[in-house]
Amino acid sequence: MKNAGIAFAGALCLMAGVAMAQALNDAQIAAITVAANQVDIDAGNLAKSKASSKEVKDFAQKMVTDHTGVNKAAGDLAKKLNMKPEENPTSTSLKTGGEENIKNLKGLKGAAFDRAYIDQEVTYHQTVLDTIDKSLIPNAKNEELKALLTKTRPAIADHLEHAKKLQASLGK
Repeated sequence: MKNAGIAFAGALCLMAGVAMAQALNDAQIAAITVAANQVDIDAGNLAKSKASSKEVKDFAQKMVTDHTGVNKAAGDLAKKLNMKPEENPTSTSLKTGGEENIKNLKGLKGAAFDRAYIDQEVTYHQTVLDTIDKSLIPNAKNEELKALLTKTRPAIADHLEHAKKLQASLGK
């Protein structure tokens, strides 16, 4: 599992590097936003059923609820702007990395699952936060899209801090 975690972290770093290196348009940013949220919804749904710790299950439910809300807001905004999210290397990388992560997590049970899921959540939220700050917000041209990203940022930071606290408690 350690190698799987390293592979997922590598995919996330690649995703962040690609997003920061390319000049993204708003439709690409929308696709990245939807993909990033869906990856966390999928992992959260798995964790709700497989986690052994109540705290991890509660965290997973919060990820599903919060990220579903952001995806709804992003979808509503895309419809309002008549914008179709445009697939790009970053959104594709996110989806592929998310699928690999789910595959790896499915093979774990109990405390090993809890630790792997939370470790992934720490890495994932840090990478997403960096990508929001360094690429998505600076590249967003539409003010409503930029506002949605800016409004979402504190929740991502809170998720990261919550995951770090869980990570520290699970390490004991």
